[in-house]
Amino acid sequence: MSSLNPKTYDTIPPMSVAFIGLGVMGFPMAGHLALAGHRVTVYNRNAAKSQAFCQEFAAQNPQHAPTPRAAAQGADLVFCCVGNDDDLRSVILGPDGALVGMKAGTVLIDHTTASAMVARELCELALKQGVAFVDAPVSGGQGGAQNGLLTVMCGGDEAAFERAKPVAMAFSRAFTWMGASGAGQLTKMVNQICIAGLVQGLSEGIAFGQRAGLDVNLVLDVIGKGAAQSWQMDNRGKTMVADKFDFGFAVDWMRKDLGLVMDEAKRNGARVPVTALVDQFYGDVQGLGGSRWDTSSLIKRLK
Repeated sequence: MSSLNPKTYDTIPPMSVAFIGLGVMGFPMAGHLALAGHRVTVYNRNAAKSQAFCQEFAAQNPQHAPTPRAAAQGADLVFCCVGNDDDLRSVILGPDGALVGMKAGTVLIDHTTASAMVARELCELALKQGVAFVDAPVSGGQGGAQNGLLTVMCGGDEAAFERAKPVAMAFSRAFTWMGASGAGQLTKMVNQICIAGLVQGLSEGIAFGQRAGLDVNLVLDVIGKGAAQSWQMDNRGKTMVADKFDFGFAVDWMRKDLGLVMDEAKRNGARVPVTALVDQFYGDVQGLGGSRWDTSSLIKRLK
């Protein structure tokens, strides 16, 4: 039986798709594609994960391939979700990479949170082979992936985006074209900048309220109905009060993302002083042993 939460899928003709990378995000995303009726072939560096996927979704008859190249062969759309720029290059490029196995006219959709630079690099290489590339990082975390309700921000060729969108809606609630190659990654950077500041502000507010002797859960209920309301407050405020952080988007991942922001800011001249400071604060959380804690664990520094 599938571990995914139920979702009503759009009725579209089934397509042959590959999914490369079955981590905490990729596994459920690929699962929604299979449940939506698409013919799915998966690849993961740890083959046991691919085999586990095929067992969980046996009723949908997915296949697993020994290399990214083999997974991509014959696919109409190739999806990818790995860790960083280097991971991305390792599964897309080279003699066993997905790009070599892709036929002309295929669309490669990358859901990795990576640099805008690598998105443009892969877009250029893909075009030389007659393949379209869409950078498409996601927001919504593991819960969004499980529920098929991710927000996806896309850059690249608009016609390729339109081809991918009906299929990708199997795991998305919004799949939006943001502009030319790299625009998806740049939009995700804006997303992470906004989250960093929000979580720090929420941490300081909760810690202040606790020091002041207030019923902070009641405080959150009250101010959550006003201008202070945010997704972070609604979904993380009370778990922060309860000192619970063993779930969600890991601090290590956030630091990786904020590193991308810092690199891009150096290139484009943007000033991000609060983001730079919060990145250092996450370094403090790592020093407390919180590398895998949810990003809301910023409050641990203040207690």
